[in-house]
Amino acid sequence: MSSALYGRDVLILDGGLATRLEALGNDLRDDLWSARLLADDPEVILRAHRDYFTAGADVATTASYQATIPGLMRRGCSAAEAERLISLSVEIAGRARDEHGSGLVAASVGPYGAYLANGAEYTGDYDLDEDGLTDWHRDRWHLLAGTDADLLACETIPSYGEAQALARLLDETPDVRIWVSFSCRDEAHISDGTPLKDAAAVFSGHPRVVAVGINCTQPRYIPSLIRCVDNFPVVVYPNSGEDYDPVAGTWTGFTEPDEFAQAAVAWFAAGASLIGGCCRTTPEHIRGVRARLS
Repeated sequence: MSSALYGRDVLILDGGLATRLEALGNDLRDDLWSARLLADDPEVILRAHRDYFTAGADVATTASYQATIPGLMRRGCSAAEAERLISLSVEIAGRARDEHGSGLVAASVGPYGAYLANGAEYTGDYDLDEDGLTDWHRDRWHLLAGTDADLLACETIPSYGEAQALARLLDETPDVRIWVSFSCRDEAHISDGTPLKDAAAVFSGHPRVVAVGINCTQPRYIPSLIRCVDNFPVVVYPNSGEDYDPVAGTWTGFTEPDEFAQAAVAWFAAGASLIGGCCRTTPEHIRGVRARLS
């Protein structure tokens, strides 16, 4: 798959967009997280994408993870303005890619839990069933599917029901390619307790699913989790190695970019072909991954 997309055996993804935005001086303690800057300071999002391309990323993942139509409307946007801001996230990433001269744009489709802003993307504890999740995702899904993004990145998916909902939406958009990455709680299970092997199997037979894997998960679990994914190219972009408390909203622990890059070599050897970083990873982490995997 990665060769078909970019002519390489491995694609280097970007790192934590919000992490970079915070390093650039932005306070993201907000229900909209980095999506707030689509309205308040889109140029700083462009700078963050540029920084990751400069560090060696092949892919820019858009700032639409937490940008949902109901979430933006909850903050005072009209439906039309919410749609404009979500589309803008793809335009910004595309501009950074064009300035860099190469690369791909992955339009982020965050989970329902990101809208709830209560840590549910790490538990899968939802108040919607599969039908409800399909309906909730539909408008943003079709909006992003109609942009110039190269593919949709379905990220931090914590529940089996949400995976089923996304598979249904994929059937509604026959020209769209996606990757799907799950948040996982241990070496074998996604956040709601479903075996990753079973969650990945939801997408079996979908030729437009270009990769399945793991993100927003502890690096120490990644080698075992890679072995749980059959019949797909594997995408991995774990957290830095620090631990997140979703109630307190704080991170503890410490990891070095070089340690992360060394681990990425093992992930590639285990079968991952799309590799990057999620929360608390920086351009230095991605620069190290690029150097190790070039």
